[in-house]
Amino acid sequence: MRSIAAVLLLLSILVSCNEKETIRFQVHAADHGFYDCPVRINLAALFDEIPEGIRLSEVSESGTREILFQYDMDSPEPAIWFVMEGELNPGETRQFMIRGTRKNRSGSVYDIKIGQDSDELVVIQGSEEILRYRKSEKMPPEGVDRIFRRSAYIHPLFSPGGEVLTRIQPPDHYHHYGIWNPWTKTHINGKEIDYWNLGKGQGTVRTMDVLTSSSGPVYGAFTALQEHIAFDIGGFDSLVTMDEFWDVRYWEKKNGRYLLDLTSTFRNVIRDTILFDAYRYGGGIGFRATEKWNNETCTVLTSEGNDRADADGTRARWCIVEGVSSVDEGRSGILFLSHPDNREHPEPMRVWPPDSNGGQLFFEFCPIRHNDWLIIPGVDNILKYRMVVFDGSMTREEAELYWNSFAYQPEAGSQSEYRTASLSHRLTVSPSH
Repeated sequence: MRSIAAVLLLLSILVSCNEKETIRFQVHAADHGFYDCPVRINLAALFDEIPEGIRLSEVSESGTREILFQYDMDSPEPAIWFVMEGELNPGETRQFMIRGTRKNRSGSVYDIKIGQDSDELVVIQGSEEILRYRKSEKMPPEGVDRIFRRSAYIHPLFSPGGEVLTRIQPPDHYHHYGIWNPWTKTHINGKEIDYWNLGKGQGTVRTMDVLTSSSGPVYGAFTALQEHIAFDIGGFDSLVTMDEFWDVRYWEKKNGRYLLDLTSTFRNVIRDTILFDAYRYGGGIGFRATEKWNNETCTVLTSEGNDRADADGTRARWCIVEGVSSVDEGRSGILFLSHPDNREHPEPMRVWPPDSNGGQLFFEFCPIRHNDWLIIPGVDNILKYRMVVFDGSMTREEAELYWNSFAYQPEAGSQSEYRTASLSHRLTVSPSH
């Protein structure tokens, strides 16, 4: 298991005068700094008896500040999430406290909502729209072949200030759809299936159903089932070859930015193996940028120091894409983060060079850029990404902090560790996966 000695959790359990348990803990950064880091706490590991309600606070020299949390409804055990707001530098410590109460307070506000109709699912914070996920097939523009219709993508994706950052069905590539991830050169029993280039008529990806959705004060989340469909194969007009579960989680805006997590879990549902050929496009996470961004109005910076001119085909832990915007800051962008557990990490990228496609911007983390991937029937394959969406600009130092928060995300230890913890006993925190 990857070392996580950079983050330590220190617990002490106290009992207040009204016999309600109060648990104090601190997050200490040793080797890595963090920024706006989501933290998960296992309540069953802290309380012998889960209280009717809880209050979560941060304790500092200036006093105690109550902070928002949200119950993890996807967990089989009682747990909560909160965001450790702002920066935590190496060597620094933040203090927190959970107190059992008779009634929930900070967990009762629902500012982030998930709504949907027959065509789209929408994520909203307050009165502001964050993104839309397409459930039904979107027809191409009038006069364009119906073969380019498609669902299972995110568009529009808005910046914190309301700028639309994605684009769909551009005339140069009608098969481009905002944020999406079909596989390109694949083979089943020697027959080529291209789920990306819709114009070939070999395959597509469609939304089957939205399985779950969660609203709350800290995040909004949904899980969509997407089917990868091959046409004219094995005697069938169409055949579902892979199921994919898209887990999307939007974290509340902090400091004028927000986090968007996308986890793709896909499995081969046929008898034969599926070969993803090594190719410059396919899978991972793809992004077709707004038409405002071209070789004169946008920039690219990777964790390895590459820019748009030389990033294509290289590997990176993160990549910043940003460009002109109508917001007050004049620029908007997305920091794309690849998780260390991903195949081929640091992950190869496809980045359109500035002299191609009219200077327009396309970016993709592409796990099959350099090596084939054989997909065995019935086996779950997981790829995890985070996007930090912002207005203005982002420094490489900030990008490193965000990546640390994604790669080394702290989570409470096991139940036995908590119950046997003595005062001031240090517990090594394991990363959540």
